[in-house]
Amino acid sequence: MQRAMRLLDAVASHEAGAPAKQLARESGLALPTAYHLLRTLTHEGYLRREKGVFLLGDAAERLGASAARQNRRAMIGETLAHWRDAIGVPVYFAIYRDGEIEVVSIADTTGKPAVEEWADFRETGHAHAIGQCLLSQLDREAQREHLDRYPVRPLTPNTVSDERTFLRRLEGMERMALVVEHQEYALGTVCAAIPITVGTTAATMAISLPLCQVDRLLPAARTLQEELGRLLRTFAFSISI
Repeated sequence: MQRAMRLLDAVASHEAGAPAKQLARESGLALPTAYHLLRTLTHEGYLRREKGVFLLGDAAERLGASAARQNRRAMIGETLAHWRDAIGVPVYFAIYRDGEIEVVSIADTTGKPAVEEWADFRETGHAHAIGQCLLSQLDREAQREHLDRYPVRPLTPNTVSDERTFLRRLEGMERMALVVEHQEYALGTVCAAIPITVGTTAATMAISLPLCQVDRLLPAARTLQEELGRLLRTFAFSISI
């Protein structure tokens, strides 16, 4: 495995590809061993051979893309954990991609737990701050299409009761303003979400608190919002997750 990875690293260092002898030399392998591994890696799709040189194949590129996504997720997780500790609240990062609400990462602790997902976040965007924030960034056609797939339904006595009322609420939201939700998704919980738009991608960073700490919600959200400009580069890089 290590020898194969050395060969893959050697191939990756040559954008235009390299012949077997050069790759064997650079990876410190005997030529017969290098030939055997190159044939195996080519057969499995990790390499491809063109005009006597070896280049990365589709499987290797997918592997690299997967590793890059994992690195970006780790970077997001570290950033959220920093603000969880600095502000003392659970912190969430979510995006709207391919017509779906996707919670990418959550940073919480045993003492400061995140909201329990008792009803699928993807299907209940009308009821929680994350979903409301993401949907508010879409045009009306995209909003209606989303609600056609995931109809408005009451989750608590505080949840908006019908689609028309919810669309009016979205229309009344100031663009890129903080979105606050009180016990609409879960009784005893309040949330706030900060909109982030990078290019055409809607995203949000959000926080949650128990109802007994509602007085902390807006100050904590505004603290995070003030710092968001400094963080945008990190999150812009992560949008492609």
